Amino acid sequence: MTQLIVSAGKVLLRPKRLDDAADDYAWRCDDELAALDATTPLRQSYPQFLRYYEEDFRHHSPWSIRFGIDTIDGQHIGNCMCYDINTSYAEAELGIMIGNRDYWNQSYGYHTMIGLIDYMFTNYSLRRLYLHTLNSNYRAQHCFEKCGFVSLRTVDRNGMKLIRMGLSLNNWLQVSEQKLTDIRQYQVST
Repeated sequence: MTQLIVSAGKVLLRPKRLDDAADDYAWRCDDELAALDATTPLRQSYPQFLRYYEEDFRHHSPWSIRFGIDTIDGQHIGNCMCYDINTSYAEAELGIMIGNRDYWNQSYGYHTMIGLIDYMFTNYSLRRLYLHTLNSNYRAQHCFEKCGFVSLRTVDRNGMKLIRMGLSLNNWLQVSEQKLTDIRQYQVST
């Protein structure tokens, strides 16, 4: 598991911790958050969830990287990850959830994505990153487009329509300096 902390404007991306479990459980049980994540809310008890959570920490996949998203002052507000890292195809999928609604619509997701994208392209031999978002989640689509992702196609998954969006390394290199400068300016001003 990565030990690095990625500083990205308003947020710090840090390795997931066992003490994230209570927040993660609350967010995964939330109907609205589950719907935005194209899944069903978790319905197991917290002790059951915690057993699986601890097990996941013991047997972490080498093909995924999971971060907790903290504000600069240390408030855990969400999670992001890179998974299905495929070295043969030089691609991986990204995911993000800002679980704490107090931080919605304030660019925390954008700062997180810029930090995660830059970290993955800088530290792994990847040529493409992709993600899936509900076709009705316009807020997320706007954020991802602002980061440089483009819509590739519509995907049907479990009766839901998702949009697959992608970002190539070449396209990232064309826009990364400006995107990173934008979020670094926030760090300097705070």
